[in-house]
Amino acid sequence: MNISLTILENYPLDSLNTLGLKASARYFVAVTTVTELKDALDFARSKQLNPLPLGGGSNVVFSDHIDTLVIAINLKGRRTIEQKDKQKDDQKNDIIRVQAGAGENWHDFVRWTLEQKAYGLENLSLIPGAVGAAPIQNIGAYGVEIKDSFVALDAVSIDTGELRVFTAQDCAFGYRHSVFKGELCDQYIITSVTFDLNARLTPKLDYGHLNALLNQRLKGQTPTGLEISQAVSDIRQDKLPDPKDLGNAGSFFKNPMISDTQLKVLRQSYPKLVAYKTGTQWKLAAGWLIDKAGLRGFRQGDVGTYEHQALVLVNHGQATGKEVIAFSAMIQQKVMDQFGVLLEREPRIY
Repeated sequence: MNISLTILENYPLDSLNTLGLKASARYFVAVTTVTELKDALDFARSKQLNPLPLGGGSNVVFSDHIDTLVIAINLKGRRTIEQKDKQKDDQKNDIIRVQAGAGENWHDFVRWTLEQKAYGLENLSLIPGAVGAAPIQNIGAYGVEIKDSFVALDAVSIDTGELRVFTAQDCAFGYRHSVFKGELCDQYIITSVTFDLNARLTPKLDYGHLNALLNQRLKGQTPTGLEISQAVSDIRQDKLPDPKDLGNAGSFFKNPMISDTQLKVLRQSYPKLVAYKTGTQWKLAAGWLIDKAGLRGFRQGDVGTYEHQALVLVNHGQATGKEVIAFSAMIQQKVMDQFGVLLEREPRIY
């Protein structure tokens, strides 16, 4: 192991998770290069530890002391990539290939792509977290998902330290899911991600409130990528509190998927049930279900649901990870009792 790598002990993680939960790591290191990451993994193997990679800390719940090596992934860098196999003639400039280090802030990366006049990620603006975490759960919003423009990612094997390239097919993307949440969970650490974006903007405005806001602002004119990004950001800011002001991990539950039969049964009792057709299934709005269960703005001690968006769990001050987990389990049970629908948590529990 590189002796210049600084491994810290009993390191506080309070400021490294957006819920603001008090926690600590047995060992902690921040890495800025792939070489440093490999050295950190060597250290973990020498101690027989399963390391925990940490990006923006927006998709984790720390229950207490983390008895392992926590690796802060600070791998930076954003660039466009010249392609040797571009299409001929007038189509050769339609695709702009971009790559970002796993430690880049996701929203900053999205805004950077728009500055390069590269389009396709604007609907994913202001999603919290780092670039490296985005493919793990195939983040999505307003009709767009990572898989729509994903090309490949580089990742280091935790067991061997070997670098591997994963294509979209290798990642096996699904709804808020990838192979890194399934059979390869905790086996790789992502170091960079590559996307193919469009040189020509094709706005995706299928969601009513996004379309309505842009129409209100632009009076029916076609929006630019930056205008779409700003509208998405404004909507998200209306729904989600700033973690700096009120600790939260963004949307805490996935939107559940149900069958046609389940939808018909539920709509007999709830005619205004919010649902979107996705393939052969229907996607329900988890926030609507929690709201109708009477839990929007509900609070137990210092943990509660956000008053403006029931899908968001917040830390009002001194909530512990165990309290957040128990509170989320209560919500799951209430929604199951009322609707017969299971809500699945989005954040990883540690």
